[in-house]
Amino acid sequence: MRLRYLRHMLPVAVMAAASPVIAQQTPATPDTLEPVSEPIIVTANRTAEPLSRVGQSVTVIDAATINTRQTDNVADLLRTVPGVAIARNGNIGSATSVFIRGAESDQTVALIDGVKITDPGLPGGGFNFGNLLVGNIERIEVLRGPSSVIWGSQAIGGVINLITIAPTGDFTLNARGEYGYRGTGQLVANVSGKAGPLSASAGGGWFTTAGISAFNEARGGKERDGYRNYGANLKLNLALSDAISIDARGYYSDGRVDQDGFAPPTYGFGDTREFSLTREIVGDVGGNVALFDGRFRNRFGYAYTDTNRRSENPDGFTPVTLTSKGRNERFEYQGVVDLMRDTQATFGLERENSRFDQVNYGTPTGGRARLDSIYGQIVTTPLAGLTLTGGIRRDDHDRFGGATSIAASGVYSPNAGRTTIRASYSEGFKAPSLYQLQGDYGNQQLRPERAKGWDAGITQRLLGRQIEASVTYFHRTSTDLIDFIACAAPLTGICTNRPFGTYDNVARATAQGVEATLVLRPTEPLELQANYSWLDARNRSPGSVNIGNRLARRPSQSVNASIDYRWPFFGLSTGATVTHVGSSFDNAANTRRNEGYVLADIRAAIPVLKGTELYARIENLFDERYETVYQYGSNGRAGYVGVRLRY
Repeated sequence: MRLRYLRHMLPVAVMAAASPVIAQQTPATPDTLEPVSEPIIVTANRTAEPLSRVGQSVTVIDAATINTRQTDNVADLLRTVPGVAIARNGNIGSATSVFIRGAESDQTVALIDGVKITDPGLPGGGFNFGNLLVGNIERIEVLRGPSSVIWGSQAIGGVINLITIAPTGDFTLNARGEYGYRGTGQLVANVSGKAGPLSASAGGGWFTTAGISAFNEARGGKERDGYRNYGANLKLNLALSDAISIDARGYYSDGRVDQDGFAPPTYGFGDTREFSLTREIVGDVGGNVALFDGRFRNRFGYAYTDTNRRSENPDGFTPVTLTSKGRNERFEYQGVVDLMRDTQATFGLERENSRFDQVNYGTPTGGRARLDSIYGQIVTTPLAGLTLTGGIRRDDHDRFGGATSIAASGVYSPNAGRTTIRASYSEGFKAPSLYQLQGDYGNQQLRPERAKGWDAGITQRLLGRQIEASVTYFHRTSTDLIDFIACAAPLTGICTNRPFGTYDNVARATAQGVEATLVLRPTEPLELQANYSWLDARNRSPGSVNIGNRLARRPSQSVNASIDYRWPFFGLSTGATVTHVGSSFDNAANTRRNEGYVLADIRAAIPVLKGTELYARIENLFDERYETVYQYGSNGRAGYVGVRLRY
């Protein structure tokens, strides 16, 4: 009954709310547009650009939105972004996939402070968002659509850039602590400041929860599967002169999550004592040189990512079931030159060395590869209100050869930003993962996965941005997708010496959809936001028994609506978010359905002392029971209280 009521109320909520598509801004008066600050986007062009010069679809979740929502993990924030869906294997900390515009989760580039954080040890070579907490992240940019010209391999669905707290000029302390549902607690702190030529920002965090049963409690799961995480972040900048500086960035995460599995004698899914450990290290150091009065900016960088995973089953025949080490080293050069007043060129060279070493149930495997890249892009504003972008990239892989990607986009406003029209065409590719190339079932003849996509949309602002509405249509075709195939005697061709199967470029898919957003700011203390996404993502593989079926775990519809109000007394702020996710299929055959669900969250915050704020929230207010992955549980109603400090 509750679910039916909420679904009837959603259309009303949508008319009065909108998603975090626009960075926090000060509302303008109805008579002017000029005083409103414009979001600066760094992910679309790999340089800082105002939103008015970006032709692609971008969502910004800024620090104000992160604080307001009070969410403790990144995946639940991403769930509210248009065109984004998530699937989680149970409790927070469990394996979590993020799908952008229907693309595979492995076809999403994940960045922390601009550094790629993919794990070469995963079968698909992607990134597991389950271990990623909000911590000291102060901004998230989500770039939707193929973006390989700038970001290279895996940028088929899009790019998610997680930006931690930047250094400040004065000493600043940010800290928070909270406690709630099933023994969930966290402590997070960050300090930043400047001493002479050195600017720094450093922080750390701790998170723990007794959790829920990964095996859905509604299906018989009884024991709780807990999670704990330690994390740290660092940013340094040393200004040697006005034109020369050195910067360094670091990120560390160490998590343990309890899991359920397939125990004897039935080997059916159920409660077990299995657990998994994951340690992630991300480091980046670079030198910056500005020439010709700052018109030619250069950066030389080295980035390093190291992911170690270990899975154990204390009751199994093999207590240690998996050890995996994945490592990436990236050598980068990027140049940005102002050719003319309104024309800028960005170009670069990259070399990525990746390797993995793995022992799976006692069987060792491993592999390594090298990827060399060169790219270039030009952004120009030939006339007032019109910005055009075009670029090309060439990648050379030491296993499969080369791949070329191109992209072009345009953004036009005929009336100083009140109406904005955007359109883009872009290509993406994904290199075969090391496991797909060189693992137990590897095929070294694999080609890269390819995608071509386009989108077009319009944004309309009224009454000095008190009303802001947008709609975007997109379409993407993906070819040469890699899938596992069974092998039967006689074992010839790619099946030679592969009696249990191998990987091949046999799949094809299409995705199209609509993303619509609405923002209302009728008065300064009140903001209402909403978005709606429709997606049609289907298997188009020739000869497949599943051709025409919907891709697994991609809901066809989703709606997000929120309202936040700052009361005129005591500084009290209150808000609510309603999320409706439509049904999806859990398997490629479309025979097993995950039912749609509605989540309602409420929140409040109030200052008690200077620089001190108390906050509280209730998630899943109506105790909705749902699954994003078949048989895996999710949190019911949960309450949390906390305190935030800023000095």
